[in-house]
Amino acid sequence: MVFPVSNIITENISTELFDQKQVSLSVLRLDLIHSVVSGNKLYKIHYFLQRAIQQSLKGIITFGGAYSNHLVATAFACREVGIKSIAIVRGEQPKILSHTLKACIEYGMQLKFVSRKVYDEKESPDFFEHLKVGHENYIVVPEGGYHPLGTAGAKLIMELIDPHSTHICCAAGTATTGAGLLLGLNENQQVILVPVLKNLHDLEQRILFLTNRSFNPDQFKIMPDYHFGGYAKKTPELINFMNSMYKKHQLPTDFVYTAKMLFAIIDSIKNDYFPAGSNIVCIHTGGLQGNLSLPSGTLVF
Repeated sequence: MVFPVSNIITENISTELFDQKQVSLSVLRLDLIHSVVSGNKLYKIHYFLQRAIQQSLKGIITFGGAYSNHLVATAFACREVGIKSIAIVRGEQPKILSHTLKACIEYGMQLKFVSRKVYDEKESPDFFEHLKVGHENYIVVPEGGYHPLGTAGAKLIMELIDPHSTHICCAAGTATTGAGLLLGLNENQQVILVPVLKNLHDLEQRILFLTNRSFNPDQFKIMPDYHFGGYAKKTPELINFMNSMYKKHQLPTDFVYTAKMLFAIIDSIKNDYFPAGSNIVCIHTGGLQGNLSLPSGTLVF
């Protein structure tokens, strides 16, 4: 890995509810890898960085929105390994940049803003061919690492998970991380994906593209009703949950990904989704820098 991962721990969370339901829940703290390149982001860009270095490429071109953890992680990682980074950013350039985009610039990333209409065409051959002009010595990383290479990197996360775990849970955006977890799944394990976007109905097709494999229905479960209004949306209930998790367990979460996933899993424990004896691992996918967009005092951490 580009950055050492020795800081990662698996932290057990104990509550009366879990004791009552006879389940155990632990959190794989990928957020502890690094303050910027934290969580699953490092894993998803690992093989892209490796390829860029091995082939002596000039840099990486990637995609994302104004609050993309993927962009800031890529910017920092590229700076650390000595290659350039360019981001195609969704939407016209705002008068005031987000904390995320300011950090990208600080880490040396060149930002190119495009309209949402143009951005939505980023998967088309014409867009890709136009993008390569003048950037022939760059590797293109799709948004969120959505590519079989990104999935191969995410599969490495399974090396950190107790093989006796019964359920491995993570938030889902592009499904790249979830696909990687499925590739590393043992028998009698189930991956649970919690979409953080509204109407994300194509996860099965995404996983097929990323893995070139079909999985049995009992190998993964999608919990679609915990997006709290959509991507980067939040409610007072979610904020209260985040503050409660920190006060009770000293566990910081972000409102875009990990908080929604943990809320879904704990709510599902309450509703008896998990049978007695379940050993549940929830993956903290980092992205805590996204909390900087919240008003001061919103969170207790």
